[in-house]
Amino acid sequence: MNKHSFGKRIVSAAMIAALWTLPIAMIAQTRIIAPKNKYKVQDDIKLGSDASREIEKQFPLINDADATAYIERVGRRLVAAIPPQFNQPAFNYRFKWVNASDINAFALPGGPMYVNRGMIENAKNEGEMAGVMAHEISHVALRHATAQQTQMGSAKNTLGMLGMIIGGAILGGEAGAQLGMLGAAAWMTKYSRAYESQSDTLGAQIMANAGYDPRDLANVFRTIQQQEKGGGGPQWISSHPDPGNRYEAINKEAQYLNVSANPIKITRDFERIQARFRAMPKAKTMEQIEKEAEKGQGQNNPTSGGRYTNSVQYPSSRVRSYTGSSWLRVNVPSNWREFASQDDVQFAPEGAYGDQGITRGAMFGVMTSQTNDLGRDSEALVNSLLQGNTYLRQQNRWSQVYVAGREGYSTQLSGRSPLTNQTEIVTIYTTNLRNGGIFYVATVVPQSEANSYSYAFKNMLNSIRLND
Repeated sequence: MNKHSFGKRIVSAAMIAALWTLPIAMIAQTRIIAPKNKYKVQDDIKLGSDASREIEKQFPLINDADATAYIERVGRRLVAAIPPQFNQPAFNYRFKWVNASDINAFALPGGPMYVNRGMIENAKNEGEMAGVMAHEISHVALRHATAQQTQMGSAKNTLGMLGMIIGGAILGGEAGAQLGMLGAAAWMTKYSRAYESQSDTLGAQIMANAGYDPRDLANVFRTIQQQEKGGGGPQWISSHPDPGNRYEAINKEAQYLNVSANPIKITRDFERIQARFRAMPKAKTMEQIEKEAEKGQGQNNPTSGGRYTNSVQYPSSRVRSYTGSSWLRVNVPSNWREFASQDDVQFAPEGAYGDQGITRGAMFGVMTSQTNDLGRDSEALVNSLLQGNTYLRQQNRWSQVYVAGREGYSTQLSGRSPLTNQTEIVTIYTTNLRNGGIFYVATVVPQSEANSYSYAFKNMLNSIRLND
């Protein structure tokens, strides 16, 4: 008998015995290999940056500092848990809310991520929301966007790439349909089965590393599956793995991971933001947002291109008469610019207008009556305004007033503006048009400057003449 060989057998037996005593996570965690990619990391960053500018022009974002800080905290926790081999220090992960009701989220190359309000409204705990985010972070970390382009050939254009990325959202393809509003619907694809599976696996690993339970991600897919069976859920694109298969695969992966005995579930921040969003007016679906964009309702704000400043001139005592529309004549301060579209016109001084609307000035508009009841139509108008400006809250009940010599209603909204970081006062006035429509006025001013604008607003309201 060879003594040396006998010694080796003893060592081998000891190693096998030791392996049996190791945690399963140390020997069975799925190994992930990033796909081939001919593009530079900077290409991902540029693509995501360019695409995010388009997204933020077209999608209704929620401007709520507290809610944004919360989603950033969850996102940072997950990013810190990315395995070192997939960490890209140059990537700028950032997180924003979209005011849409769908259980969905999507991420762009280089790090920008957008989470639908419906995600947290429908989540049973923070882990479910974090699971969706971890899945999307995995697409970014593994550079799936440019890797898929490597397989397909050279990128055709940025918007085409954007179609691919949004098509890879957690609900696969549903958000991708929104690319019609960006002009890229003709060239739209989505992530492959292999990439979706990779993101499920890496997402589960990231969740465990961050202190969450990957089974919460699996539960999201079960929820989606149940919604689809009931006919009320999002429609999956056939090339995406079935939620049931994903449920089983993620639960299997979770068995091999070091999942905390006390994973993050219900947190105070989660409950607070969830309650806040649920109390807001009901959000539209992504499909509704797309249809509105196709009708022209989602086009860029006519005030786009302006620059917000802290120093804005007070209203001039001199006025000019606006007669640019067929339905309205009104006197406005001579130092206010006008921004007209088909159904409304806005007025604002320099430094008080830009891509996100006006911070000082007034808006006049007409809308179709949905109920033939001015009170109910006025409520619908305010609800729509609150959806697009989530920092505002209605401060009082409607009061009866006269607008252009006609009976009408008025109410006031206020909240801390993310543009001026000051409390903003928005006063709404409504009245009926003779053709059955609704005429409305909205005045906007920081509370600290309200006295300096009150005279201009009063003169402006008294000068309104309607041509209906």
